[in-house]
Amino acid sequence: MSGVIEQLFKTRGIYEKDKRQAFLAPDFEDFKHDPFLLPDMQKAVERLQQAKQKNELIFIYGDYDIDGLTATSLLLDAFKSFGLRCEAFIPNRFVDGYGLSKGAIKEIAAKGANLIVTVDCGSLSHKEIDLANGLGMDVIVTDHHSVADVMPNAIATINPKRNDHNYPFIDLAGVGVAFKLVQAMQQKMEGLAEGQEKWLLDLVALGTVCDVVQLVDENRANVLWGLKVLQKTRRPGLRSIAQVTGLEMSKLNSRSLGFVIGPHLNAAGRLETAQHSLDLITADDAMKGLEIAYKLREMNIARRAEQDRIFAEAKIQAEQFANDPVLVLSGAGWSHGIIGIVAAKILEHYQKPTFVLEEMGEESKGSARSFGDFSAVEAIRNADQWLIKGGGHKLAAGITLKTDKIHNFRKSLNEFYRSKGIQDQLRHLEPKIDAIIDNVTELDFELSNVIKSLEPFGHGNPEPLFKLTDVIVQNRRHLGKDQNHLKLTVCDKKGNTWDLIGFGMVSKYDNDVGETIDVIFKIVENEWRGTVKLEGQLIKLM
Repeated sequence: MSGVIEQLFKTRGIYEKDKRQAFLAPDFEDFKHDPFLLPDMQKAVERLQQAKQKNELIFIYGDYDIDGLTATSLLLDAFKSFGLRCEAFIPNRFVDGYGLSKGAIKEIAAKGANLIVTVDCGSLSHKEIDLANGLGMDVIVTDHHSVADVMPNAIATINPKRNDHNYPFIDLAGVGVAFKLVQAMQQKMEGLAEGQEKWLLDLVALGTVCDVVQLVDENRANVLWGLKVLQKTRRPGLRSIAQVTGLEMSKLNSRSLGFVIGPHLNAAGRLETAQHSLDLITADDAMKGLEIAYKLREMNIARRAEQDRIFAEAKIQAEQFANDPVLVLSGAGWSHGIIGIVAAKILEHYQKPTFVLEEMGEESKGSARSFGDFSAVEAIRNADQWLIKGGGHKLAAGITLKTDKIHNFRKSLNEFYRSKGIQDQLRHLEPKIDAIIDNVTELDFELSNVIKSLEPFGHGNPEPLFKLTDVIVQNRRHLGKDQNHLKLTVCDKKGNTWDLIGFGMVSKYDNDVGETIDVIFKIVENEWRGTVKLEGQLIKLM
């Protein structure tokens, strides 16, 4: 085994033989932690047993993002296997907002529901759950977002972010928490035989990857095995969206989910209603699945066009606040279904925590994206006096406030940032190198195959990056329709050459032939006319 491969394993902390095997080929059963270690799980299962005995109507209250949609679909599937009478409610981003809403609670009560089971939301919905109780409905919360010091008046609040439990892994996605509920029900109820729950792992993989939780421990095992299930999924709708987006089922990986299927499913909730995406996931007919898949493709095209427009306008505004360490940008007509993506793009462009808001008359709604040592949700809590509501994670959050308070909110956030004394924040955006190389011959197919064995990649387990030092630029070419892609051929000290492609990087780097440089890149396999060649995808030049 080459020294580069050993460096790679050492950087990942998996160079010991036993650790290496557990990481590369995680056994599903080894990472199947006891679901009853999660808080309130026993209470939840007992209440569901009661619902079955009384033939009560259960509403699964979902969310409009992929995590919530997959969790909703998963519980619909599993609850029916257990013989429960259930329906789903997917909130509309533009009507109900995020999480439980009082209007939705009243609507569900009018349909005769006895029990609401939330997925991916509910931990902070104290007033809404009180309303549900007052209307004669019990509530079980399954969630993974931030919690308050006092839990809501639900029958159970199953959330690994609580600090009163001994569950060994707290970074489950919402769909992961829902899956633990199913595993607990299997131990106490009939209907879903042991082992059959693995057919739900296609949904667990999709929701986990798209919610950008850490792909380690139980998440890694669920996604690794979930991708295998997804490649032979029983769900016609998922096959349809793969077909329409040009994906091969046998080659699906985490990138397929996060960058292709995920954005298409999210587009419906960003523009209209996520019910379209739920209908796709739960479709039992291939023709129906294809019909919805084509609709989602058109929505995703429209979403990208709108996103580009807002991004261009937001960049102009960002220049007005160039001295602010935290950007707070707002505009009328900036759809709050899309501004979360724009916030992420602004953060990447300006390398600053970013809040982007849609001004909707007297009120504004916004999304935040952060990185490094600055917590978006902590900042929101500090500026609570200016908000109507807000919540989320360290790196992503949502807010609602009066439009005339945006200036106060901006000032408060930036004062808070400065008060934290954060040092060298930009280091968190620097590429994390797995191995340093000075000999191109070490970049071979053995290394490429080891990299493949580290999949699935994602948050907590990124694609490996390598640094090639002291190489000479031997050739420089511009590629693509707009000539904006950069192709370099570099030469090491022993005369070995290596090709690199930098997408959209022509304007970023102007290195001439003959210059000595360092390059950071990831290894990709490029197939052309039946021949597979290794090359580098350029990340950074130095």
